[in-house]
Amino acid sequence: MAILEKKSSQHSIELEDKYGAHNYHPLPVVLNKGEGVYVWDVEGKKYYDFLSAYSAVNQGHCHPKIVGAMTSQAQTLTLTSRAFYNDKLGEYEKFASEYFGFDKLLPMNTGAEAVETALKICRKWAYEEKGIFENEAQIIVCENNFHGRTTTIISFSNDPVARKNFGPYTAGFIKIEYDNLNALEVALENNANVAGFLVEPIQGEAGVYVPSDDYLEKAKALCKKHNVLFIADEVQTGIARTGRLLATCGDCSCSDKNCSGTPNVKPDVLILGKALSGGAYPVSAVLADDHIMKVIKPGNHGSTFGGNPVAAAVAIAALEVVRDEKLAENAFVLGELFRSELNKYIEGSKIVNLVRGKGLLNAIVINDDEESETAWNICVALKENGLLAKPTHGNIIRFAPPLVMNKEQLLECVAIITKTLKEFE
Repeated sequence: MAILEKKSSQHSIELEDKYGAHNYHPLPVVLNKGEGVYVWDVEGKKYYDFLSAYSAVNQGHCHPKIVGAMTSQAQTLTLTSRAFYNDKLGEYEKFASEYFGFDKLLPMNTGAEAVETALKICRKWAYEEKGIFENEAQIIVCENNFHGRTTTIISFSNDPVARKNFGPYTAGFIKIEYDNLNALEVALENNANVAGFLVEPIQGEAGVYVPSDDYLEKAKALCKKHNVLFIADEVQTGIARTGRLLATCGDCSCSDKNCSGTPNVKPDVLILGKALSGGAYPVSAVLADDHIMKVIKPGNHGSTFGGNPVAAAVAIAALEVVRDEKLAENAFVLGELFRSELNKYIEGSKIVNLVRGKGLLNAIVINDDEESETAWNICVALKENGLLAKPTHGNIIRFAPPLVMNKEQLLECVAIITKTLKEFE
């Protein structure tokens, strides 16, 4: 029986390899069940999920409230398109706008779609409100960014794997160094046609790079000084992941002690996705106040599925879970514990250089170059020891468990991680 079950796992891998485009390189594990902080493979082995679908599953796998909202709505009305009103969209728009402290919300499905939406809003605002001549608007972005993989977005990426052989590329972007206020100020002062500054509060895909404490606050001030929109891509960092409702803090719902010493920055344009649905359904959104969002008129932008009744019901439930279960507060406390415990190990380690992050978005840097397979091999060993994580940029391993994790589970995971690292010392 064990041999037959093992073949079923291999069969799934072979099916993807034969019939699916090879645009991902997954770890060799085939999952078929998830609950809370755990996932199970087809052989029945249980793992801690330390990736959370790149922070989409902040509320834990198959949260009963979110799944209940999805199944209930799916039995009533799933899709109308935006050709008609539905009775769920307005409720969701009101709920989320008030939840994050903005006047309006534009609903989409995926993170990349939401980023594209924000870029369009920014450009249209620049022409109609700021007075930049049409087709002259520039948007400042950061090196080593990750905002998605559409044609426009990869045009301002410097990841050769995502970018090479997909040109010609979209113009209109100025790239500067991340966490460099001087570079931002120079770009703003030397380019009169800047419409916006698009930034990740923490660069996740680049390896969980956390900027200086005052970076976001001062960047927002520079944008305000030059009448430029500050656009925060919180697709990965938002919805309680970093120990606050948003990494930019904004109108944060966390307790004051969690937010002390951190910037309190409300973006002009906020981009959300991933955990906006708790991983149950594709939901993304762009939020802004009326003086910005008013530039969007009928026919300017849209999506057949954007704002569908199921998405609306799911998103409300997902946000209620974050609020009611105090997931931001939990992420803050457990994140402090995680980094503290790992730092104890790193003091005597030769294989790990450092741990960095905020809340439960963290990464360790492996003492090897980006071209090596050490980090990949460590992740394979972690899998064998019951924990799933994935490398990024070769020598960095990102750790982002569901925010419903408790202290005992976290300490067990730290023990698995340190045990595994010892195998490579």
